[in-house]
Amino acid sequence: MSQNILIFMVDQLNGTFFPDGPASWLHAPNLRRLADRSVRFANTYTASPLCAPGRASFMSGQLPSRTGVYDNAAEFASDIPTFAHHLRRAGYRTCLSGKMHFVGPDQLHGFEERLTTDIYPADFGWTPDYRKPGERIDWWYHNMGSVTGAGVAETSNQLEYDDEVAFHARAKVHDLARGGDDRPWCLTVSFTHPHDLYVARRKYWDLYEGCEHLLPRVPAMDYGDHDPHSQRLLDANDWRKFDITQDDIRRARRAYFANISYLDDKIGEVIEALEATRQEATILFVSDHGDMLGERGLWFKMSFYEGASRVPLMIAAPGGQGQRIDAPISTLDVCPTLCDIAGVSMDEVMPWTDGQSLLPLMHGADREAPVAMEYAAEGSQAPLVSLRYGKWKYNRCALDPDQLFDLQADPEELRNLAADPRHKGTLNSLQAKSMARWDLDAFDADVRASQARRLLVYQALRQGGYYPWDYQPLQKASERYMRNHMDLNVLEENKRFPRGE
Repeated sequence: MSQNILIFMVDQLNGTFFPDGPASWLHAPNLRRLADRSVRFANTYTASPLCAPGRASFMSGQLPSRTGVYDNAAEFASDIPTFAHHLRRAGYRTCLSGKMHFVGPDQLHGFEERLTTDIYPADFGWTPDYRKPGERIDWWYHNMGSVTGAGVAETSNQLEYDDEVAFHARAKVHDLARGGDDRPWCLTVSFTHPHDLYVARRKYWDLYEGCEHLLPRVPAMDYGDHDPHSQRLLDANDWRKFDITQDDIRRARRAYFANISYLDDKIGEVIEALEATRQEATILFVSDHGDMLGERGLWFKMSFYEGASRVPLMIAAPGGQGQRIDAPISTLDVCPTLCDIAGVSMDEVMPWTDGQSLLPLMHGADREAPVAMEYAAEGSQAPLVSLRYGKWKYNRCALDPDQLFDLQADPEELRNLAADPRHKGTLNSLQAKSMARWDLDAFDADVRASQARRLLVYQALRQGGYYPWDYQPLQKASERYMRNHMDLNVLEENKRFPRGE
């Protein structure tokens, strides 16, 4: 019998806080219990450190250069198979509650059912433009107001959203238990926290009174001491207009940690429903990308530094034993891993898939392939690519000097070894691997063509009558609760779980 699958995705969760499950000082009892019975991948990297590109790659197992989802306004094409397509084709019931940041008219991408709308727009309005280097688009670019405005609130746009995501997910778990559909199921529950704004409810804020981790390990650097891409990110985030104090940093990080505890409660509610209804499922926990959280003076994502690019990944099978795996892996590996767990072949699309199943690694095999990342969105002026290979991370961009970091000796990535003659052999080897994988000129041309098309189409579609692509959840009121075409006796029996107790 095929296994049920429950996926928890969170947004912008820095993987360095999950070195082996949640760090001991985080108030996350539900995630800690999950970690105890999970295979924990300590060095997992996003395919791209931004929401829409990272999520499209997570779902498809393909890098942005294949999917064409370069940024937060790039269409995810309907003909790209996702894990939802693969599992649904094999007989699974597929359902999404929450965010996946699909851009374009297809708002399902293989999910048979979607329980909520998305929190972000589905159109091309957030398209960056490489023809205008350094342009800052005030109405949707991040700025440091997320940091200076950090604090306590009982509700917010994002809290309202995640409350709804958890409510619908819990209700769906109850519905799945009633046995009205014999198919195995895959339910994806995707939250928007701990993504900024850095605003948290008081009950979670209070958990971090006196926390020893409210300041970053690496303090803010002078602008001139940053690498060129980090300088571009600072400019895109409008840093000059804000005076970021130590108290601002403490409040922002405290709210971020508080929202991890908020998510822990929400995830606990869904797991509680699963256990109370006596269902079993393989549970996967992951994030789309991380958050720099003030390290080096950088915030948010959009960078290959560990805080932004490294994410947690845990997989708990029913009756499984906990273990830690340190080999670098990617969110690109999730799609083939889910198919492997479900016994679904991806042979027809594997030539175009960048990920590989994690099951062999979980059973003791070695992993030799480097982990690949790409970034070609706001704050960049040309595509950036990265390889994580063993203890090394190698970053390349046509506009910038190469970067080479030894993450074992220098986990904070403070010493760029690319110009060090002692590491010339390593640099040449990784440079050759990178050049074999990527033609940066062709990549840049593809991104520019995509941006130009989308900017034109968006401007046209906003003239005259406007038909939005935002997903509208369908609720069939005539099939809910009690209606006159239903037998009340049958209804009450079928909707009760457990029955007859």
